[in-house]
Amino acid sequence: MQLYEYLALPAPLRGQKIKGLKTPAERYAHEITTLLNELSSEGWEYCRSECLPSEERKGLTGKTVVQNHLLIFRRQKAEQLAEHVVGTDTVRPSFEPRPDYVEPPAIDSPSADRPIYDNRREPMFAPRKDE
Repeated sequence: MQLYEYLALPAPLRGQKIKGLKTPAERYAHEITTLLNELSSEGWEYCRSECLPSEERKGLTGKTVVQNHLLIFRRQKAEQLAEHVVGTDTVRPSFEPRPDYVEPPAIDSPSADRPIYDNRREPMFAPRKDE
């Protein structure tokens, strides 16, 4: 039986301004992607998002219920992961030795005669017909 530890984090409310991302949806998607990639590098696996109610104080004596948007992550417990690694017999693949020096690929440098055009993302970078 696998044992997990869980982590619940509040979902970001808005995305940060980043050059090239125009709409709030693009900024928010970038913010979520960054968060998921950071936690993934620490071994956390994204499970799901939840919207859960909680009771909070309102004023001096009042109470109100608010909805909290949470992102749920999990990862194997360290003890179980260590048991798994120690318990398996691993066969190391044989690798050929690397050469001491690898010649970098030849890249033409840009010049005034041949300007570089980048039309991968936006059509405004495409070369004009009058040039």
